[in-house]
Amino acid sequence: MTDVTLHPWSPGDLDLLRRANTHELMDQLGGPEDDEHVIARHERYLRLQREGTAHQFRIAIPGHPEGVGIVGYWDRDDDGEHVLEAGWSVEEAYRGQGIAPAAVIAMLDWARANGDTLPVHAYPRVDNPASNAVCRKAGFALVREADFELTPGNVHRLNDWVVELAPARA
Repeated sequence: MTDVTLHPWSPGDLDLLRRANTHELMDQLGGPEDDEHVIARHERYLRLQREGTAHQFRIAIPGHPEGVGIVGYWDRDDDGEHVLEAGWSVEEAYRGQGIAPAAVIAMLDWARANGDTLPVHAYPRVDNPASNAVCRKAGFALVREADFELTPGNVHRLNDWVVELAPARA
């Protein structure tokens, strides 16, 4: 498994978020944001982390403590059910090295150690083989394929993957 270290999101991670604001990394969310929106998202990550309703992390690898990607999870309502949603991105130069699956597994381990027990969902587009492979490698199970409106008028066909944080009840 690739050697990754997760660091809770901090004020110094704004540059990492700016580096992640590329067409390749933001295409599933409607494309890159202007800097005002990137700064607002950074502030939201910090606020939600303080509130305990989201946990974003900088993904560091040996030789790159500044980070090569982002992974996190947050509260979400899924058709009336309270769940957690996970998301990640790895800078293009570091893709294909097993960083994303290792980071997602480390994030799930962190969530369990943090006492989180809700199911964690991930929603990659059906035409995104890399993100669907991350889900598979990180132990998620494919639940369904459905159309999701990511932002008003921005509908995509997504896979709904889930992993249980808590052991199944007997």
